[in-house]
Amino acid sequence: MSGDAAGPRILPYGSWTTPVTSAVVVESAVGLSDARMDGDDVLWGERRPTEGGRTQLVRRRADGTTIDLLPEGQSARTAVHEYGGAAWWVREGILWFASWDDQRLYRLEVEASTAVPITPTPETPRGDRYGDGDLSPDGRWIACVREHHPGDGRGAVDVRNEIVRLAANEESIPEVLVTGPDFVSNPRWSPAGDRLCWIEWDHPHMPWDATRLVVRDLASGRDTVVVGEPNEACQGASWQADGTLVFISDRTGWWSLYRWSSQDETVTPLVAIAADIGEPPWVLGRSRYAVLPDGRIVFARWRDGFDGLAIRLLDGTVSDLDLGFSSVSCVRAATGSELLVIAGTPSAEPSITLIALGDANQVGSRVTLCPARDLADLGVDAAYVSTPEPVAFPSTGGRTAYGLFYTPTNPTCVAPDGDLPPLLVFIHGGPTSAADPVLDLGLQYWTSRGFAVIDVNYAGSTGYGRAYRDALDGEWGVADVEDCIAAAAWLAEQGRVDPSRLCIRGGSAGGYTTLAALARADTAFAAGGDSYGIADLEVIARETHKFESRYLDSLIAPYPEGRDIYRERSPIHHVDAFTRPLIVIQGLEDEVVPPNQSAMIVDALRSKGVPVAYVPFEGEQHGFRRAENIRRALDAELSFYAQVFGFELPPAEGIDPVAIENL
Repeated sequence: MSGDAAGPRILPYGSWTTPVTSAVVVESAVGLSDARMDGDDVLWGERRPTEGGRTQLVRRRADGTTIDLLPEGQSARTAVHEYGGAAWWVREGILWFASWDDQRLYRLEVEASTAVPITPTPETPRGDRYGDGDLSPDGRWIACVREHHPGDGRGAVDVRNEIVRLAANEESIPEVLVTGPDFVSNPRWSPAGDRLCWIEWDHPHMPWDATRLVVRDLASGRDTVVVGEPNEACQGASWQADGTLVFISDRTGWWSLYRWSSQDETVTPLVAIAADIGEPPWVLGRSRYAVLPDGRIVFARWRDGFDGLAIRLLDGTVSDLDLGFSSVSCVRAATGSELLVIAGTPSAEPSITLIALGDANQVGSRVTLCPARDLADLGVDAAYVSTPEPVAFPSTGGRTAYGLFYTPTNPTCVAPDGDLPPLLVFIHGGPTSAADPVLDLGLQYWTSRGFAVIDVNYAGSTGYGRAYRDALDGEWGVADVEDCIAAAAWLAEQGRVDPSRLCIRGGSAGGYTTLAALARADTAFAAGGDSYGIADLEVIARETHKFESRYLDSLIAPYPEGRDIYRERSPIHHVDAFTRPLIVIQGLEDEVVPPNQSAMIVDALRSKGVPVAYVPFEGEQHGFRRAENIRRALDAELSFYAQVFGFELPPAEGIDPVAIENL
């Protein structure tokens, strides 16, 4: 698969033949969301595009056999905050999960085939959403988040987020334990069952801006605020066997580890390094560290655009664990000195690994429990994989911005002499998020065809400390656009990409940045791809869901006081400067960025005579979960660039051309 005796074929960039087709991108693909031990068994969640995007729960027995746990048609997925997370938990052979269809909590014995609901039928369909649960030490109670959507409410303003307690083994009426804060998460019982901790925050803050960590003495009802400073964000609180509480806080400017003692109510730093252990909690229940029985702590940490594992030893020293991981989504204690880790590398998709530690920072063994897809089984030689190069480049105002650069990589094809590759500027969503340096066949789909890619960590991205994260405050639609333009210009100046074929693409917040970068007369980009992006910031400020309904207060300005700024930064109000071709892709059941955002920009460009293609998907929410839609989104965008730049599509793939109006 690395070429024939005659040598590589000479083909224009973009038209290279590749085994990384859209069919391969989704073939046997799963998204691993969480992993937990239950006795000798391991359970994990798999998002399966070939099953309509549902999340199935898998049990691996001690003998290595695996079984699917959820009945046909059920999906363990909660709609709390719309982004979900922490939709299931397990103990002693009993599983509790939130079912996507009705959002009720169900109880399932792992040897049984029928799940039984334990929360009432809500008055409004899917009106009560549950997640982030924890079982009390005696096994009688569950404490979890409940998000209530009244049927006659006024939208986001009337949604109520609370922590409730309910019976673990029978249907009951949930009892409200915590109410009042705009948001709550992370309810956890102390080992003795006499205390409950949780994290709370209020509008206009997001959970990476300012939160409070609260501990309640259940006998007296006394609440103690462990963390509550105006500019401190904590996450991931967990009780230890001795009754202390470990948590992550960014009080030093980096998300680091701390311990709180209930005896004297003092906070002690555990890990203080120039790296981010925490991540923006878009979803509930992510686990970034594990405390071992002997007191050592293994944690994930972001540094210079790459993730990895490190360990804190008993004497307080910290060292990296050299396991080759570049992206870590789950770290949980297993048994003894063993850890469950979901992680991937630049050349391997995420897998689930059981890691046994030896003395100090020594790794004793590692066993793969749920392997990543084997590239050879997919017909993809490793020689087709482009690996990321971390780059830093100058941007506006003396700011340094960052990114991951991928070169075109294909052992069977080369471009004609003197040609430079087209560039795709990838923009991550969020915008409080980061580029993920892990093997993504959806990205290799482009690089193996002859596109260069830079995945930009613009101002506001995470993994570079709080100061860089806060650099987007008041500057969304400005600093992010400047950094994406700077990334493309810097690569062009270096002679690594074709300055006449610079393209920009992104989804959600990345879709907004795409539109904002194109809606200017001096744009450097020749074309763009927008997936469920924002065209009118005012509409989003008025209509979006509760979790993000005040997000723009910090990113842009309070609304409606800052209405003029919203209008100035909304691409829909700058269509007169829009001249470059655009493809727009949208799920029609999106509750985060409603379909009207895509419709309005498509209609405006159509009327102005700008080349535009529109690809809507019935039944899709925010992001694409179904295999057929993931395939069509990739192939349609490739067809779009092929028509714009005049190169041929590989005929063997049978890609249906996308219709481009006004081209």
